[in-house]
Amino acid sequence: MSRTYAKDSSAIERLTPEQYRVTQQNGTERAFDNEYWDNHEPGLYVDVVTGEPLFSSADKYDTHSGWPSFTRPLDARSVVEKRDYSHLMMRTEVRSATGDSHLGHVFTDGPKDEGGLRYCMNSAALRFVPVDRLKAEGYGEYRAQFETTDDAQPDEGAQK
Repeated sequence: MSRTYAKDSSAIERLTPEQYRVTQQNGTERAFDNEYWDNHEPGLYVDVVTGEPLFSSADKYDTHSGWPSFTRPLDARSVVEKRDYSHLMMRTEVRSATGDSHLGHVFTDGPKDEGGLRYCMNSAALRFVPVDRLKAEGYGEYRAQFETTDDAQPDEGAQK
């Protein structure tokens, strides 16, 4: 079953002031003062506006930058990259494809053995869905990428 993601006015109205500033006004949250920079739990990071899956904890790594950073998006089609000339520098902005939410920026200083990219994201643009909530929240198709023979966890909401 394929899920449809869409940006609607009610989703925008539910955003906190910080989420709105970051996603709708191209803001940047403070380093080390955001929800996911130091999150080490397995799960998915989805667009806070649409719920579209964007990043996996399996691709998250510590850059010591104070923002959650990933080596790649879950699906390259879920993000759009645009040139950003703000703040007197040239960067590549990353936006969610469906919601057009500002997520952060991508840089070419990531781990070379993982493709060399660093997707430096704003926590305020993301919502984290832990592994044990994937099925209950409609992301069950992603569950398998977190399972190993030793540590598979039961999924909340799974039928027994």
